[in-house]
Amino acid sequence: QALRVGKRVQTETGIGSAGRSLVTAADDLLALERGSLEGRRVLVVGAGQTAGPAARTAAAAGAHVSCANRTLAKAERLAEAVGGRAVPLDQLDAALAGTDVLVTCTGARSMTIGADQLAGTPVAGVVDLALPPDVSEDVHGLGISLVNLDRLVAGRDDDTGSTEVAEARALVRAEVRDFLGLRRAAQVAPTVVALRSMASEVVAGEMARLSTRLPTLDDRERDEVQRTVRRVVDKLLHQPTVRVQALSTDPDAVDYAAALRELFALDPQTVAAVMSAEVPSA
Repeated sequence: QALRVGKRVQTETGIGSAGRSLVTAADDLLALERGSLEGRRVLVVGAGQTAGPAARTAAAAGAHVSCANRTLAKAERLAEAVGGRAVPLDQLDAALAGTDVLVTCTGARSMTIGADQLAGTPVAGVVDLALPPDVSEDVHGLGISLVNLDRLVAGRDDDTGSTEVAEARALVRAEVRDFLGLRRAAQVAPTVVALRSMASEVVAGEMARLSTRLPTLDDRERDEVQRTVRRVVDKLLHQPTVRVQALSTDPDAVDYAAALRELFALDPQTVAAVMSAEVPSA
């Protein structure tokens, strides 16, 4: 259920563009401080959903793009897509020696690049789109422009992306509401089964009494009386049980299952037995 809802959010709302929006905002902010990426050597570390837009944005701006990842094959695929080159992650220090702008988006806790690693390199700007951050704040001491998620969030307008987020939240709320409703309806079913079972027992008991009081009834007459009584009981129970199952789909509704048990004095153990046996509602 959660995977299905996640797919709906991804395909039916604009929330999937968040990575591209972050990259664009970071690129704009860095451009204000360090100028265009055209002709710059850009190293993109990571190959996830954010790394792809980052590499494409840099390539479109005229940068020379290199891609590094723990899995070299992923770096090679991304590099091929943007006309760049792949770099093994264990050669990161060597790659930094030929980098003007570093873009990181791994989010790996073991991935921390600090001032000591960037000291002496030509890196002038860093875009850190990872959570948790890949790059420590101490790189500011080297005169490096650091654009990270904290800066992007602080600098964005309050309503930026609010439409997409609101759409995604509304969709999730609706799905949760539907799920809770179906779950409540399923919980009513054993009570309905127990109610119909009780009604059948009442009919059987009354038919036994009738046989004692009217011993002259033949089998055909007795069967006709029993069918008539059952039809009456079924018709009396049909609308209430259908309605209670429909009303129970509202997660904010009262507990109709409890109301039925109370009104008809249903044995809780009978209901529990029905639930454990997973008997479908009639």
